[in-house]
Amino acid sequence: MCKVKKMRAIPNIYASGNGQLLELKPLTRSEVSVWKYNLAIVAAALVLFVPFLGSAHLFDWDEINFAECAREMLVTHNYFSVKINFQPFWEKPPLFIWMQALSMSVFGINAFAARLPDAICGIITLLAVFNIGRKIYNERFGLLWMLAFAGSFLPHFFFKSGIIDPWFNLFIFCSIYYFIIYSDTKSVNRLLLSAVFIGLAVLTKGPAAVLILGLCLVIYRILMRFEPLMTLKHFLIYSSTAALVGGAWLLLLLFSGHAEIISQFFIYQVRLFSTPDAGHGGPFYYHWIVLLVGCFPMSVFALRGFKSNAHDTAFQRVFKLHMMILFWVVLILFSIVKTKIVHYSSLCYFPMSFLAAYTIHKLINGQLKWKKASSVLMMVLAGLFGIVVSALPLLEKYKQQLVATGLVKDKMMLENLKANVHWLGFEWLIGVVFIIGTAVMLFFITKGKIQQGAIGIFLVSMFTVNISSLVIAPRVEQYTQGAAIEFYEYLKDKDCYVETYGFKSYAYLFYPQKKEDKNPEHSNIDWMLRGNIDKPAYFASRITDYDQIFTTYKDLKEIYRKNGFVFWVRYPGFYH
Repeated sequence: MCKVKKMRAIPNIYASGNGQLLELKPLTRSEVSVWKYNLAIVAAALVLFVPFLGSAHLFDWDEINFAECAREMLVTHNYFSVKINFQPFWEKPPLFIWMQALSMSVFGINAFAARLPDAICGIITLLAVFNIGRKIYNERFGLLWMLAFAGSFLPHFFFKSGIIDPWFNLFIFCSIYYFIIYSDTKSVNRLLLSAVFIGLAVLTKGPAAVLILGLCLVIYRILMRFEPLMTLKHFLIYSSTAALVGGAWLLLLLFSGHAEIISQFFIYQVRLFSTPDAGHGGPFYYHWIVLLVGCFPMSVFALRGFKSNAHDTAFQRVFKLHMMILFWVVLILFSIVKTKIVHYSSLCYFPMSFLAAYTIHKLINGQLKWKKASSVLMMVLAGLFGIVVSALPLLEKYKQQLVATGLVKDKMMLENLKANVHWLGFEWLIGVVFIIGTAVMLFFITKGKIQQGAIGIFLVSMFTVNISSLVIAPRVEQYTQGAAIEFYEYLKDKDCYVETYGFKSYAYLFYPQKKEDKNPEHSNIDWMLRGNIDKPAYFASRITDYDQIFTTYKDLKEIYRKNGFVFWVRYPGFYH
């Protein structure tokens, strides 16, 4: 028989910066385990966040607003000046818009491409909280933190959206994390990373990132009895790096002769904090309710996490303190801000998910006791969600009876209910399964099986938000904006003007894929309504504005009406 020569093992090698080949140390069993966890997290996040991203149209306003900015970048090939309706848009910096434009250049101009950047952000976020959690505590803590984030309603849902905030929040959180590490190690590299991330946050959404970070650090310094956070040299390094990254877009605008956009950008930021945006006002406690109800179930666990624990190490106490400061700064700041939108407080998801994981970690270790009040609150919120989710599919079956009761007074809502939506028939079971699943997992917790019960609650929640996004959200959309989107899509590629009357929208730009028109008059709605137009002008209005349009604009002809919307056309040749 032929003998097989035994081969000598070949060491792993890599090239150093000067070209010298160096031998790599073999991975330890712990390092191999971490890699396996990370690969599993990536695979699971891909399954959770990517499939069916385009199952529902983009929602007005924010989703379509940013997607339209990205589309117009591709149309105009102008990647430095953000535009909406081909006019300068000074409300947001361009980083997230660049991400969407890149996605659309690969996957086309559609809802999937617009939402894909946030799905990718979801993957990176889960990797970040797992790895940070395992370094501060252990792998189990990291997994609990990741599960709390992915298994809660709003945090999970936002990774399936097309809004800016997931990336904005991730950048700020990473900046705070690396600043904490810098404070412990005085590593300039970590300081630079913190500065780069806060600069990226500014480049994503604006100077609010600096305000949030600054408030967090000031409060931390006060609590530490004014102990210096960094030397003057390190402060100059930090501030100059952050300014260079975050101000890169503003410098490009300045040098390209668009200084007016810079001034309007800062005016908008001030107005956003001082006055309520149209239709987005609310009471002071708005975000308190949003976080408690919308971030179920991590919100219930997090409530127990604020209590101090003697078993924590010094670094764990410092990190937890930073997370609590971040939570309160964001919550109070955006409670004061006049404009109230659900995702404005979404940066709280990081400290809340941390505190939820902290609570479960301490419960498992026997350092904290589960309380009956937590079970009651958990079931009240689960029951509320379950009833709403189960009631929505029944709306179609009993909507005539609902209208007959006279409880619905809003004319637009009454018309919305006329939408002919096809439900599959089983959707009501989603809410029932959610309530029963939560109750079963709470039973495990009360019997001392903390880990199984807590993980089970997050898995039940994760299943509920996923199946709801797939089968319920697209049908709810048919009641609200479905008729308008259908009209806009019909006008795609037609040589005409399109506008809305009486309500704010960006859908009429994105779905007909409006082309750039150099004549500014052609974007003037008053000219479309009264001027000497050269091609048909189409309008969408709400039923509540019908009488005003009918009596004021005699040239407009009603095409049809559907589910609360009335659609009009004005042909060339008639003008006042």
